[in-house]
Amino acid sequence: MQIQLEPFSVHKRVPLTISRGTNAGSTNLWVKVSAEGVEGWGEASPFSIGDKTQTTEAITHDLQTLSAKLSGFHPLQRQQIESTCDDLAVCSAARAAVDVALHDWLGKKTNLPLWQLWGLDPSFITPTAVTVGISSPEDAAKRLRQWCEQQTVASVKVKLGSPAGIAADQAMFEALLPEVPQGAKISIDANGGWRLTDALTMSSWLADRAVIYLEQPLPVAHDGLLPALKAQSPLPIFIDESCFDSADIHRLAHCIDGINIKLMKSGGLSEARRMIHTAKACGLQVMFGCYSDSAISNTALSHLAPLANHLDLDSHFNLKDDPFSGAQLNNGVLMPNSRPGLGLSRHAYC
Repeated sequence: MQIQLEPFSVHKRVPLTISRGTNAGSTNLWVKVSAEGVEGWGEASPFSIGDKTQTTEAITHDLQTLSAKLSGFHPLQRQQIESTCDDLAVCSAARAAVDVALHDWLGKKTNLPLWQLWGLDPSFITPTAVTVGISSPEDAAKRLRQWCEQQTVASVKVKLGSPAGIAADQAMFEALLPEVPQGAKISIDANGGWRLTDALTMSSWLADRAVIYLEQPLPVAHDGLLPALKAQSPLPIFIDESCFDSADIHRLAHCIDGINIKLMKSGGLSEARRMIHTAKACGLQVMFGCYSDSAISNTALSHLAPLANHLDLDSHFNLKDDPFSGAQLNNGVLMPNSRPGLGLSRHAYC
């Protein structure tokens, strides 16, 4: 099989600010795996999480190395391909791009969409959240109004953990609350921006305001405090930055309620499926999330979405120049189509 990669840049309509900083766009990598006249597509996008940050340059290097090593393989030799990735210590985003492309290849080869290959039912897919970043109260309310004008909103994720403290978080949330559509569910993501005392205060405060769960309230370095938080929080606790792959689940399962699976962290759909089954075996809920991913990655996860409790796959809807399209919104639900593989197409932005 042959592997080709092509960089493409994406720019956000509205820059997203979280507790660690602001992102306005990224340079991602379009990965194509071809064999027997069939071409599968995947994507790698950079992300920043402390010492686990993966840059476009580092991902490119790993993909180039991997491409040379895999040239003699067939796309169906998945176990050997995974073993090669392990031996080369390929970064998770590079692994994700190749893994997703191999899944797309298989779907196209069999002339079936991935959800059907896996025996899943798209009617089980829950609405995807739209994300409101940290900002002033006025700008947060404005951003949610923009989302509501752009598309049907049935779920809202609010980024908190402001460097200005929890008073700023509370002011922003109070301004946002009247703009939330009736019946929409609300979740909070602090991206590790709170201390334990702040997380306990906010969990009680937010529980009184219809929030359904807290995501990554504490920094990764404070994972040891999660048992104390879970014991006292009235809200379920999900982790994101603290959980990359299935190996992370067992050590934290006793002190959390759910995990956030992202393709770039996990290393692709293969590991995402392992994480789903591991989490459910531990009695945990599952959500899917994204970075500055295009429609390639979010469409890939939409095929697995019938297995998720919550979804946050809105990154490509906040891009001005996404060169790809695939899964489509239907009343707030990101629905994969019935075309073979991922069901993707490329258009003029690229």
